[in-house]
Amino acid sequence: MSPFLLTRTLPEDATDAALRADVHHGLTGTPKTLPPKWFYDAHGSELFEQITELPEYYPTRAEREILIARSGEIAAATHARTLVELGSGSSEKTRYLLDALTGLHTYVPVDVSESALTQAGQALVAERPGLQVHALIADFTAGLTLPDTPGPRLLAFLGGTIGNLLPAERAAFFAAVRSLLSPGDALLLGTDLVKDEKVLVEAYDDAAGVTAAFNKNVLTVVNRELHADFDPGAFDHVALWDAANEWIEMRLRSRTAQTVKIPALDLAVDFAEGEELRTEVSAKFRKEGVRAELAAAGLDLAHWWTDQEGRFALSLSVAR
Repeated sequence: MSPFLLTRTLPEDATDAALRADVHHGLTGTPKTLPPKWFYDAHGSELFEQITELPEYYPTRAEREILIARSGEIAAATHARTLVELGSGSSEKTRYLLDALTGLHTYVPVDVSESALTQAGQALVAERPGLQVHALIADFTAGLTLPDTPGPRLLAFLGGTIGNLLPAERAAFFAAVRSLLSPGDALLLGTDLVKDEKVLVEAYDDAAGVTAAFNKNVLTVVNRELHADFDPGAFDHVALWDAANEWIEMRLRSRTAQTVKIPALDLAVDFAEGEELRTEVSAKFRKEGVRAELAAAGLDLAHWWTDQEGRFALSLSVAR
């Protein structure tokens, strides 16, 4: 068997259909919304890489610190022979786990980007003779079937991306994850933690304006893919802390009253001056809340690790 396999579980036109549905639903709703997954075209991905290097943006550094310190413990606790990673991207941070999981047989990166999967997967099999990489082009939020690989399985969902899901969506996600696991398999989850409001807001509204450019890039994506006529300069980037829900919201605020036309959807969207379009929710977590959400899905929290400053957590939970 080839050490690198690539399987497509998304239809070729699935991304276009999903974008159309999300834009139509989000821009005709009240309040107006767009899902954060549409930030990440090639330019948006480049901007996010820049964000991870900003002094204000701590989550990537904090999670990497934990992985460097704790990957050996994760390996010892799981004895994983298959590592599945949801939203794997470049698989950069995953290398700490791959180094520690000495008995690993197969790595299953899951992402919507065929180019990212191919580039990362081919690099990994070249670096690690004997490792099987079975990449899946798939949307893990829309149901997932994993290849037949040896257990125990460790499923990793890193980066704090779980915070982009609303509570009901998280419950459905955790239930779906549990359905992929056998008793004794494990979930490694990255969660950003509740902390000082100023630290949180600055992480999403940096002084250099990179996050603002990243936020507005979603309008450029809609323009390009659906022939819309958004003027990104007619919107301001907004980041705020919702203390009741314990999440950051990123929004785009219309500077003027304006109408945006989206010919591909035969849609005209009116914005009032000052009206806001929500583009991301990023929930922040507390240990007991994470424990309860996992338990409701049949996953028992077994280990909880934070970086030295207590900003970010990796948790390991075991399927009942």
